[in-house]
Amino acid sequence: MALPSGQPLLPDQTSLEQQNRDLGFGSVMSRQRQLRLLNRDGSFNVFRQQPKWWRRLASYHFLLNMTWPRFFAVVFASFVAINTVFATAYYLCGPGAVQGDVGVPYAFLRCFFFSVDTFATIGYGNLAPSGVVAHVLVSIESLFGLMTFAIATGLVFAKFARPVANIIYSKHAIIAPYRGIMGFEFRIINGSHNQLIDVEARVVLTRFEDNAGSPQRKYYQLTLERDRVSFFPAAWTVVHPIDNASPLYGWTHEELAGSGAEFLILLTATDETFSQTVQSRSSYTSEEVVWGVRFASLFQDVDRVLTVDMQRFDALEPAS
Repeated sequence: MALPSGQPLLPDQTSLEQQNRDLGFGSVMSRQRQLRLLNRDGSFNVFRQQPKWWRRLASYHFLLNMTWPRFFAVVFASFVAINTVFATAYYLCGPGAVQGDVGVPYAFLRCFFFSVDTFATIGYGNLAPSGVVAHVLVSIESLFGLMTFAIATGLVFAKFARPVANIIYSKHAIIAPYRGIMGFEFRIINGSHNQLIDVEARVVLTRFEDNAGSPQRKYYQLTLERDRVSFFPAAWTVVHPIDNASPLYGWTHEELAGSGAEFLILLTATDETFSQTVQSRSSYTSEEVVWGVRFASLFQDVDRVLTVDMQRFDALEPAS
């Protein structure tokens, strides 16, 4: 259940477990004063060591979450490694195991290209296996090639078909005048051409506060002017009014910087194309919050068509 603004997520003196409620970061990570909990790209500053790297490469989720350049690099390296292994096996079968001429004087390269033909089921006809052992290797490689291509095809399709929220966050968050008071604000926009509906925003402030002479990290869920929009065709400026009930009330930029403040952001939306829930995360540290400015207008009316000028997405103007 969401707590009202200004009420820390820790205060229940009857239960140590509720006192140490930390959104899942853990008490060890929460005690790290100089550690940023959440990076701007939504990744966490936690690295899980796995001593066996080949188990990571065999992980479906690891390959699915890998960037496209790294994914194609892994596919290319695996292709070369597999064919090198089978080429070595053909080469060890003797000089007559692979018959034919491809204009390559080196026997190992001839075996390698024959392995490529077999692995990819190409078969130009100028190379052929000779002997029982060579035919057995061809049978094994053919089966292995079919399975490998099936796995690679499934991974490529899954990476293309997986819905991902491409939310662009403003470079800075701001604290600016808002309806007679001050407000914490940041701006977001959908960076893809797909449509997002039922977009919901959650903002949590975390900072260190003095507790019996020792600093303790506390978490506050901030109340937003609007925490949900049904449609997201343009930019959305998320605003937290800094009123008397806000944990930011009366705090200065120097005090926030000294407390190691960080604003954690979680966005949840429904991708209209796939009808699936997508999420996006980011954060702003106190150094990334600019005071006394406002966001420049993004919209232009061009031939009665409302246009969003992305070149002004991060533009700031002095606040009156």
